[in-house]
Amino acid sequence: MIPREKNPEYLNSFLDYSITILNKSPNSVKEYNYDLSNFLKFMMIRFKLTNETIHEEIDITLFTEKNLKKITLDDIHAYVSHLAINNRSKATTRARKISTIRIFFKYLSQKANILEVNPAQNLETPKLEKRMPKYLSLDDSKKLLDAADNQDNRNYKRDYAITTLFLNCGMRLSELVGININDIDFDECKMTVIGKGNKERTVYLNKSCMVAINDYLSSRPPQNLIKKDSKNSDKALFLSEQKQRISNRTVQAIINKELKLAGLDSKTLSVHKLRHTAATLMYQYGNVDIRALQELLGHQSISTTEIYTHVSNEQVRNAVESNPLADPKDL
Repeated sequence: MIPREKNPEYLNSFLDYSITILNKSPNSVKEYNYDLSNFLKFMMIRFKLTNETIHEEIDITLFTEKNLKKITLDDIHAYVSHLAINNRSKATTRARKISTIRIFFKYLSQKANILEVNPAQNLETPKLEKRMPKYLSLDDSKKLLDAADNQDNRNYKRDYAITTLFLNCGMRLSELVGININDIDFDECKMTVIGKGNKERTVYLNKSCMVAINDYLSSRPPQNLIKKDSKNSDKALFLSEQKQRISNRTVQAIINKELKLAGLDSKTLSVHKLRHTAATLMYQYGNVDIRALQELLGHQSISTTEIYTHVSNEQVRNAVESNPLADPKDL
C-alpha cells in the first residue's frame, strides 16, 4: 500500500493520473511513489527546508508547489549525481529514476498546470552499456525440466507446469502468477495474460504446455477446498500449499530449488532469465521473425526485443568454418 497521507497532494494526483490515464500497473505506481518521495526528500535537504537527519523521517508534505517551481535542471542533475556517488546506483537504476522524474514534471507542467516551465525537459538519460541477456542453453533447459519433474516433490506436477510455461512461452513472473483457469482456451490451445501496463495479449500454447497444464489440473485441489479471497484464488490456475493463488516469492523459490537440483548456477540465473531463455531458443532454433517475437513477449518497443537476436560463439565459428576458402588444401 502507498502511504498517501505522507505525500503532498500533487504527488498523489500524479499517482492517480498514472493509474487512470497512463494505465500503469500497481507495481509501477508503487515504484513511482518510492522514486519521487526520495527525490523530494533530497530537494528538501538541498533547499534547506528540513533539519531532519533521518532520511525516512523527512516530511515531504512540506514541499509545496511554490518549492516545486524553484527546481531547476541543475538541481535534478545534483540528485542524479547523488544517486551515482552516494548511493552507487547503477546506470540502469539511474535511467529508470530519470524516466520517472521526466514523466512527473511533464504531468506537472502539461496536465496539472502547476509549473510554467518544465525543468526536466532537457534531462538526459545516462548512456547504457548493451549487455547480452543471460540465458540457459538448450541442454541446460532440458536439465531444468528434468529437475522439475521430480516425483519426490508432491507438487511436482504444478512445478513442472510452471517451468514448462516459462521456458516455452517466455512470460513474465507476474503474468504467470496472474493466470486464471478461464483465461485458457483449451480448444484453441491459447490463453490470455495481462502484461505490463495492464495490457492484454494472447499467448499460444504448444503441446508440451498443454500436456503439462492438463496433467497439473488432474492433481489440483478440488474447487470446494480452494479459498475465496481478494486474490481471486478460486479462479487461479496455480495454487500454493495453502490453496491460495501462488505468490511471486513462492514461484521464485520453486525455480531456485530446481536450478540447484539441476546443478545450475542459482546465483546468476533466475525466473526472468527463463524468459530470456525462451526468447533466445525460439529465435535460434525456431527461425522466428523478430516482430512475432516482439508480439509474443509483449514488448512495447522492437529495440527491447532485438537483444535476443544475438548469436552464439559457436554459430559465429560455424559461419567462419563454412567459408568456401576455409580449407587451405583448396587454395
